[in-house]
Amino acid sequence: MTEAPEVLVRVEKNVGRLTLNRPAALHALNLTMVEIITQALLAWREDPEVYLVLIDHAGERGFCAGGDIRMLAHSGAGDGVEARAFFHAEYRLNHLLFHYDAPVVAVMDGVVMGGGVGISMPAHYRIATEKTSFAMPETGIGLFPDVGGGWYLPRLPGKAGLWLALTGARIKAADCLRLGIATHFVEFGAIGGLKKAIIADPRRIDDTLAKFRADAGRATLPGFEADLNRLFVGDSVEQIFEFLALDSSDWGRAQLEILKTKSPQTLKVAFRQLAAGAAMTAFADEMAMEYRIGARVVQRHDFLEGVRAVIIDKDGAPRWDPATLEGVTDALLDEIFAPLPPSQEWTPLT
Repeated sequence: MTEAPEVLVRVEKNVGRLTLNRPAALHALNLTMVEIITQALLAWREDPEVYLVLIDHAGERGFCAGGDIRMLAHSGAGDGVEARAFFHAEYRLNHLLFHYDAPVVAVMDGVVMGGGVGISMPAHYRIATEKTSFAMPETGIGLFPDVGGGWYLPRLPGKAGLWLALTGARIKAADCLRLGIATHFVEFGAIGGLKKAIIADPRRIDDTLAKFRADAGRATLPGFEADLNRLFVGDSVEQIFEFLALDSSDWGRAQLEILKTKSPQTLKVAFRQLAAGAAMTAFADEMAMEYRIGARVVQRHDFLEGVRAVIIDKDGAPRWDPATLEGVTDALLDEIFAPLPPSQEWTPLT
């Protein structure tokens, strides 16, 4: 019996379809999946009969819970070669999608984390449902908000992107719409009909989405947005901690307690990453920076320890090293962000 492919690739009428098909792992991306998607997109880019690309997932649970974290940790504990190969290929896919000419539709009706963010945020149309749950939770496992997080997050309204990056907060569809993470909301029960309508006439995608648009309900962000934009400011993570510690609001105190559980190294890496990404003018520069970070942090203590505590042993008690923000020096950050030897740098697909 042949195993089903981990990505279902086909063309239906004039729509190139990519269906993530690794349900047991919540469709988390591995290198094979990245390569399949990349090759399909490259082929369709040269095919005048493919008007639109539709990315979705098989089964009831989705969309994509991230990357293959166990593989990354196993590789990081050794020579890191496999992990770097995955990052290199994944970031090339992220860059390809970012500059893709044909319209791309991502149906984000489920968990959208890490690698799932990387293949949905570049899409021209990002469809949320009542099942959508968006997060970049990397500070909790000692990684960092990659796959373009340093580009997308600081470009969200106010300080929402920094808050998402540092706390790993999960937000639902209405808040995704408010921030521009999602472009449309469609009820989960209507997704099947929506896909059929898109395939029937991909050139009328805007009219189709207008027909299927539904009410996502009330966003939660307005209830604490003012506090968020008031407190997640300053020139350093230490300043944010100070502002939160001095704040009298319940929301501020809760955020401080959340941040205290995160990797100090990752908090400072993410802060610098988002600041640098906000100033960049080319997405390729962001991906090159993220590859340098990823190539190094995947072999550092905090990532291996975070995966142990959260994914393997599941004791929820990671022992970070350095254990404090003060221990994460500028010299350490400079080392993590430094250019790689020219032969090892990330490059986009030609």
